[in-house]
Formats: sequence, structure tokens, C-alpha cells
Amino acid sequence: MEENIIRLFPLEQRAFWQQAAREQGKLQEIRLRAGRPVILYGSGREYFLNAGGHMTECREEAVCMDRQGLEAILKNICQDSFYAFEDELRQGFLTVAGGHRVGVSGQAVLDGQGRIKTIKNISFVNIRIAHQVKSAADRILPLVYHGGEVLNTLILAPPGCGKTTLLRELIRQVSDGNAYGRGKTVGVVDERSELAGSFLGVPQNDLGIRTDVLDACPKTEGMLILLRAMSPEVLAIDELGGGEEMEALRRASACGCRILATAHGRTLADVERRFGIPNQELKRIFRVVLALGRKEGRFLAEPVWREEEAHVEGDWGVDGTVRVPGAGGVVPWPIPWQAEEPADAAADPGSLGERSAVWQGCHGGMLPAYAEAASRTF
Repeated sequence: MEENIIRLFPLEQRAFWQQAAREQGKLQEIRLRAGRPVILYGSGREYFLNAGGHMTECREEAVCMDRQGLEAILKNICQDSFYAFEDELRQGFLTVAGGHRVGVSGQAVLDGQGRIKTIKNISFVNIRIAHQVKSAADRILPLVYHGGEVLNTLILAPPGCGKTTLLRELIRQVSDGNAYGRGKTVGVVDERSELAGSFLGVPQNDLGIRTDVLDACPKTEGMLILLRAMSPEVLAIDELGGGEEMEALRRASACGCRILATAHGRTLADVERRFGIPNQELKRIFRVVLALGRKEGRFLAEPVWREEEAHVEGDWGVDGTVRVPGAGGVVPWPIPWQAEEPADAAADPGSLGERSAVWQGCHGGMLPAYAEAASRTF
């Protein structure tokens, strides 16, 4: 992964960026603005780069990105041919090896019908570093399963709160199978190449062994194509953007396909305003709605809506906790959904990762083999 990041920069700049590339595990974004300081975001904090390429929180030590250096980076990313990447630039981003996404902004060039043809004089670049956290969904799985089946789930969050990271890992675990249900065929419409991180048509991220990806396709058309051609049991879409997409989801759900989707927002009222769909209609489509947020560097998930008959069994308290039968304890609410243990911890039955998942659910909702293993840990 470090190699993929360092290759974004031209040879003459790589020595300067080497230290930042080594730190990519904790970085989310690298912001480059012509004539402005280089800014990096990660672990809920903001960093600058000093003259030696080392991260610092001291503004006075920050180096600025000159236009010549920025143009050299863009030329390297586009492999010396801006024309070859005109379609991607028109959308405002490029997806590169490793699944990383490079957002660009500058002067829009319009065609004769007022549509964006391309972007020139690019002065602002945002390198969004792709992360696959293979334990991220462990504590969420009990909320999106009921009786071994996936529930139609909508994940709400403002930018930067991990909704794409969480959805990506939900797709993988639903596809591969997990403690709460067998593996299912998943169809992914990846309009912006963020979920699979496809590069030249090949997914760079692991979305599971039963997942089919339609890359760089508008969501509405893509959902219909997958339904006709690939017969998915579960359909996954990141960042719903309009009423037509919601209508396509409604049709997919009516065909018996289960839904995993994300959208910008914090509450159902936000989604209602954005899509012009009444609250009750949303609840007919989605059986679970989760809201993500961040507090003191931790990712939190809170249920906005969960259909009554699909509730996790347990005694829900007014203090924001739930006591789960057989789990031997009280679980805090909201859920700190991104596991802090190593990514492979959940692979071993009875490990910390699996115990965290069991604490959020109940043994009766798990597959028998996992339930037996989990029961020995309490």
C-alpha cells in the first residue's frame, strides 16, 4: 500500500513524500493547494509537512505547495496525458492503484449545453487514502441481521465519519458469510470507484468472494443492470444522491433483493428533505437506519430507526445501554463500531473481535457453530 501512495508523486518528489507514505495507515487525506501549506488529516487531527517531509502540528514549520510541484504531481497521476483522463477529470476525481481517490478542483470548462466538459487550471487536489478495516463491521452485524437474513439498511453520516469504510466491510462480511448468516451474492454499483477501488476494472479492495462489481456506472442504471444480469441477493450502493435512485432501490426491494446503502445526513428528516420522500415511506423501504458520527477520535454508530419485530433481543435501558441475554454484560450505546483490536482478531472463534460482536447480539441469532464457540467465552 505504501508503494501505491508513493507512486502518485514524480520521482524527484518521492524522497520528500516517503515519510508521509509510511504513515498512510493513520492518514485519511492529503490536501494540496497551490501556494498554500500541505495539510494531512488523520486520527482526528490535522498535520503539516515540514521542509524535511516530516509531519508536524506547527503551522510555522509548514511548507507550501507551489504550482509547479502540483502540476508535476497531476501530470504523473495522469501518466503524462490529461486528455486520456478527461472523462474522469470531468467528474472531479481520479481513482488510482490501491483504490485511492484523487479529487481535483479548479476552472470548469463547459460544453455548448452548459455541462462540464473537463476541469483545467487545477489548483486544488485532495488525495483520499483508501483504508480497508476488516473488523470495522463486527459490532454492527447484529443490527443488520435478523433470523439469518440481511435487513434493508441505510447508513447516514456527514462526510469523514466512515460510512464508506463501514459499508465496504459490511459487503465483504455479507458476501463471505459471518456469524449471523450464510454468504450471499452481493451486487455493488460503484459509481465513483470508492467501494471496490477498481483500477482498470480490477477491484483493489476485498469485497468478498460472492460480490460482483459494476464500476463507474450511474447508480440508477447500474442497479437495473445488476438485477437483470447478475441476480444479486443483496444490492449495495454508496452515497445515494436523488429520488430516482431511491425509486430504483424500492423496485429492487420489491423483487426480493436486500439493500445496503449510505447517504449524507444525520437523521431521517435530513433524508426526507433531500429525497422528498415521506418518513413513513422511507421506513417501508429500510428496516434499519444507522447514524454514524465521531467523538474524541472514535467512530460511533447509533440507531435512528429499527423495525420493531427486527429488534435485537435484550433489555433496553433509558441510560443508553442494553443488557443482552447470555452476553454477561451491558453494552454502551452508541456503539463504538470500529474495532480497536487487530484486523484479524475476529477470524478466530472466541477472539476479542467475535466476543465484541456477540455482546451486541444474542446467541439465538447466530449460526449454531458460532453460537457454540461464543458460548464458551462467557
